[in-house]
Amino acid sequence: MSDEIVRIVSLCIVLAGVETLHGIVRAAVLVPRIGKRKALKLSIVTGSILAFAVCYCLVPPIGPHTLKEQLGLGLILALFMATFDIVLSKTLLRRNWGRILDDFNPATGNYLLYGLLLLVCYPYLVMKL
Repeated sequence: MSDEIVRIVSLCIVLAGVETLHGIVRAAVLVPRIGKRKALKLSIVTGSILAFAVCYCLVPPIGPHTLKEQLGLGLILALFMATFDIVLSKTLLRRNWGRILDDFNPATGNYLLYGLLLLVCYPYLVMKL
């Protein structure tokens, strides 16, 4: 396996781990204190900051230099995270498909879709810094 692929897979795994821990903290700490709606709104900000920080540390060694490479990497990250969220929701949390799809629907108070869209842009933003 090439070094670049190993770095991309590592980035995906670290990002999934950080976001999973973030979700656990949201559910265990924020929801009981401020309620689900406010916790979801706050967590899109904190989750996006965490995802950007992970990308800031791990994207430059991958070396995506062109806009196409940067957005391609961002798309890989967003697709991986969406798939990870769906698999985790279906297998571990045993959610039904309607509830899983609601996680991606801003109209239901869930902002995961916005986080995924930001994730597409993060490699570009990181490389511009």
